Amino acid sequence: MNNYFSNEFYNKTKNANSINELIREFEDIVFEESNLIKNESIVALKHFSTGKYLSSDENLRYTTGSKSQLVFVGSPVPDPNSLWKIKFDKELAIYNNTSIKLQHVKSSNKFLGIYYSNYDRYYYKSPSTNYTEVSCNNLNRNYCSENWKFNHNKLENHQGYLKSKDIINLSIEKSYYSNNVEFLRSHDIQFTIGNDTFQEVVCHDERLGGNDEWCIELIKQHIWTIDTLHD
Repeated sequence: MNNYFSNEFYNKTKNANSINELIREFEDIVFEESNLIKNESIVALKHFSTGKYLSSDENLRYTTGSKSQLVFVGSPVPDPNSLWKIKFDKELAIYNNTSIKLQHVKSSNKFLGIYYSNYDRYYYKSPSTNYTEVSCNNLNRNYCSENWKFNHNKLENHQGYLKSKDIINLSIEKSYYSNNVEFLRSHDIQFTIGNDTFQEVVCHDERLGGNDEWCIELIKQHIWTIDTLHD
């Protein structure tokens, strides 16, 4: 982080012509730094086209496919079920160069991913559309893929650090099958479990569009206590 601050300060102030310019650039850098997504930050992912947040619930499981912990797009505001801890192997996440994991905060060591059936030799299918099912699973469960890549939604070769409010596409490799890359999507298609209806979240290998865009939001101030999160 010190290297980031030093480099940004040098690059943005080397041509400054006044103290006021220096102060303005310094304030801009401090603001930008406060929005950087750091390793183990708590984030929420808003589905851009429907305005609802990527969520999971440890008490809900699919009744089809892997029967793993459910992933869905739910509330239009962040809530405890929509909080994720982002993990990667450096302090800051760089576009086109960082693999990330998304750990569901309210669950017990569960990560966002896709699940391969070694017996049937295919990735489990989503309940409504038969795309690839997205679920939450423990890392020590065999045949789960949970390493995601992120790209800017508009600029394929975008450089720089991942920041709060960036709109991104998230992709994952089917490492146990064909090594195909698929993208995280939600849409208006729903499915039911018992008396409850959920908006489906899937992975696919089709052309990208608005349903594949996610706004990553840094949760800076926790309005939920640890006890609340684990009720």
